[in-house]
Amino acid sequence: MLSKKLKQLRGNKRQEDVAKEIGVSRATYGHYEIGRTEPDNETLKKLADYFNVSTDYLLGRTVEEKPIHVAFSHGTDPLTEEEKEFLERQLEEFRSWRRKFAQENREEKNHNN
Repeated sequence: MLSKKLKQLRGNKRQEDVAKEIGVSRATYGHYEIGRTEPDNETLKKLADYFNVSTDYLLGRTVEEKPIHVAFSHGTDPLTEEEKEFLERQLEEFRSWRRKFAQENREEKNHNN
């Protein structure tokens, strides 16, 4: 998963340029992209910062590139802890509703067949 994400995020940039920015050799970075080796935690954080995504996104633990509080931050006016917690609760409620709605639709389809 990580190797695919790195290739995707790198786009048209050269491996050498990314490697230099995160402080590894081009060969080491190339090994990350083909899945031969994996970065240590510090390098993973550097990769996330470089590509402006979360480490969870790089590892395939979430489909969101950035945590919700980062995605909703605006310039010099960052979200408060209270705002972050509120948005995260709202998102979880929405996801729960969406799962329930999808399940009800599946059950209705099965009932009609």
